Amino acid sequence: MKNKPNPDERVAKLFGSISRARIIELLVSHADRAFYQREIMFETGLSLHPTQRELENLVGLEIVKKRETNDRVYYEINTCSPFFKPLCEICESVKK
Repeated sequence: MKNKPNPDERVAKLFGSISRARIIELLVSHADRAFYQREIMFETGLSLHPTQRELENLVGLEIVKKRETNDRVYYEINTCSPFFKPLCEICESVKK
């Protein structure tokens, strides 16, 4: 009998990257706030380059919004994206 993959593995297979999956899960689960890059790194346990790469990919897909201030760059899930609701459903179902 084959073991069921853990939630991180399932989402990583779906999105093709554990880094992308962790960032999406974080931003979707906190859709009411923006994070700066170091917060995302800390919360997801990712290093600088994977975090930067995946955030830029997600911004390019318009799944994540990027907002720059004088000294920081903030990222938040784009709740107007057509992908937002399906991503919420996916992240919720993986937690079960």
